[in-house]
Amino acid sequence: MIRVESLHKVFGPQPDEALRLLAEGRTKDEIREATGDVIGVQDVSFELKPGEFFVIMGLSGSGKSTLLRCINQLIAPTSGRVWLQTDGGEVDVAQAGPRELRRLRQEHLAMVFQRFGLLPHRTVRDNVAYGLEVQRVGHAERIRRADETLEMVGLGGWGDVLPSALSGGMQQRVGLARALATGAKVLLMDEPFSALDPLIKMQMQEEMIRLQRQLGRTIIFITHDLDEALRLGDRIAIMDDGRFVQVGAPEKIVTEPRTPYVADFVAHADPTGVITAGTVAVPPEHPRGDELRREA
Repeated sequence: MIRVESLHKVFGPQPDEALRLLAEGRTKDEIREATGDVIGVQDVSFELKPGEFFVIMGLSGSGKSTLLRCINQLIAPTSGRVWLQTDGGEVDVAQAGPRELRRLRQEHLAMVFQRFGLLPHRTVRDNVAYGLEVQRVGHAERIRRADETLEMVGLGGWGDVLPSALSGGMQQRVGLARALATGAKVLLMDEPFSALDPLIKMQMQEEMIRLQRQLGRTIIFITHDLDEALRLGDRIAIMDDGRFVQVGAPEKIVTEPRTPYVADFVAHADPTGVITAGTVAVPPEHPRGDELRREA
């Protein structure tokens, strides 16, 4: 569905020189000192299947939000490819021109931000229908689909009010509904629940799980909350210094951390939702012959 190949993002005046030094094995600090450039993302590759819920997590400054913005070219990558499967075949989003990029965002890629980004002068219904308006969908069809999506996210009957009348959790539902209404097969979600109160955040996670089971969208979800990642993700990628340091199923991330950084990350995680009896079960060893004789 979406395939990222060796993606890099360099901020600064000498990106080519920075990439050359990176290829030589120089560290981010050495490159910044030599060129004044900052490495935001370095050599990230992954591939998602249709309907996969992929969580990218890391500490602040690890590069996760920069990576997400490179995937839909809100930030232009310095190098690498972002292949998106469309009805007409694979398209490289990283190389798309303005017209093609606009089409991809309208029809195939939808973004849900941490800050809701709702238009305050438009009703909830008109906010949800905005992406359809950009797609030039007819008015009656826009209203029908907006109301249908509002029902889906638990906001049926709220279409005529302004966003200011809603709580933070309800506003985030509107932002989610706006992304779903476009019919985009890929949702890019940048820490969408991090600004919510803990109880509302948990409710939104439950809602996200329910909607994903119902709709089966391909989702790239950014978070710094490991418990949230373990709860939502089919796979988790942990980032550090702009790189993926481990990618795997939640169970593997918790039980088989590959680096001290990942081990520190999972040390205080709640594993109850991902560790099963099969994870901890160890096949019994057969006693040796002399042990059997002693027992007899």
